[in-house]
Amino acid sequence: MSDEVTLFIDGVPVTVSASSTVCAALLEARAIALRRSVTGEPRGPLCGMGVCFECRVTIDGQPHRRSCQILCREGMDVRTDV
Repeated sequence: MSDEVTLFIDGVPVTVSASSTVCAALLEARAIALRRSVTGEPRGPLCGMGVCFECRVTIDGQPHRRSCQILCREGMDVRTDV
């Protein structure tokens, strides 16, 4: 079993440790803003433990997934809304 996985963030391959959360992979890829508020302001991770819901992204076609709560898997497709 490899200690690294490659996932795709907005179509760009990113390789991270297999124990990383999607949020950590997003930050590693310099994706600071993940979505926009209803007024159009950029929003990104805040608490890092699933309480604030600011880190929501679309993962493998499922919207509104909290990226800080999900471990990376090989080939995972992550989409931000920015």
